[in-house]
Amino acid sequence: MIKRVYFDHNATTPPHENVVKGLGESLENWGNPSSIHWAGRKAKGELREARKSVARFLGVDPLELIFTSGGSEANNLAIQGALGFQRLLGRDEIVVSSVEHPSLLKTAEMMTQFGYRVHKIPVNREGELDLEFLLNRLSERTALVSVMWANNETGHVFPVQQVSEMAHNVGSLMHCDFVQGLGKTTLSLSSLNLDMASLSGHKFYALKGVGALYVKKGTNLSSHIFGGSQERGRRAGTENLLAIASLGRVCELQSSLALEIKKVEELRDYLEDRVFNAVSDVRVTGQKNLRIGNTSHLSFEGVDGESLLMNLDLKGIALSSGAACSSGSREPSPILLAMGFAPWEAQQTLRVSLGWSNTKDEVDYFVEELVKTVSRLRLIRATRTVLDGQV
Repeated sequence: MIKRVYFDHNATTPPHENVVKGLGESLENWGNPSSIHWAGRKAKGELREARKSVARFLGVDPLELIFTSGGSEANNLAIQGALGFQRLLGRDEIVVSSVEHPSLLKTAEMMTQFGYRVHKIPVNREGELDLEFLLNRLSERTALVSVMWANNETGHVFPVQQVSEMAHNVGSLMHCDFVQGLGKTTLSLSSLNLDMASLSGHKFYALKGVGALYVKKGTNLSSHIFGGSQERGRRAGTENLLAIASLGRVCELQSSLALEIKKVEELRDYLEDRVFNAVSDVRVTGQKNLRIGNTSHLSFEGVDGESLLMNLDLKGIALSSGAACSSGSREPSPILLAMGFAPWEAQQTLRVSLGWSNTKDEVDYFVEELVKTVSRLRLIRATRTVLDGQV
């Protein structure tokens, strides 16, 4: 029997037991929340309670939340929905970090077709934003600044509060992709002083197919999906009640959040110590900087990351060599290239992202198989190098 170990929680998380237990109850509320009869009212009630639960967890008002199909839609809605109003004020420039999720970067780049200008904030090899670049690009023409709370590949946490203050000083809106922050920090969204923030349920032990956009009261936002009046007219379409309810149930676990965050961070530190003691020529990207506690981005000199990933998968260990949305691509990670990694360096990396159910025994098994796999791959590489030299 192959042991199964899941170390890819930044890609998606398994549904929490509270979610699984509540599926039957939610399935009974099969009515359309927009209907006024008894079936619709039951569904509407569950939708309302889920919204309240998520809002309490985030420290915001329930009416400041727009449920979406996920983080990508929330990012699209934030950019497309806010910029039209900003243009009326003579603001037509967007500032984003160069390591944002593709759903945000590609949406921002799409807006250049409509006359908007995009500035991308450089990020160094240790994951630090060039705040001087940001300061020099901010002006009365800045419509929106968007910087993620934490990077999905490397785990770096960005100074969102500081960036938000800089953006607001020139009258710009501030948006944050908070997808990797949900469930990995006890900070409330209100404490970050944001105008908008994107969320995704399946990164936080809820079902796939649900996300949310936090929109601070007073922020003008137009819908980019037209139809009915759901979500107070800001996102048309019948709500995915089953998925929304699952997110509400996970958010009811707020009392145990700090303990889970601490436990996972200690396990991540244990993993890195074990790897350093067992494997030579390995480094952690941005190890001395602030990172989310579950993520370790490792570089192995002389080892192809995809080969390492596939060999460990054969041993039942699920990991990633980058963002899940780019899985299968033979190209180096755009995130790492933007950070200044050479293409060959970017292809020597592995992302480990832990979750609430992971254990030390799983880490020990991972390190045991990692040592054997890295040694074998390096030996193969060395042998090929010798043979090539003899030809």
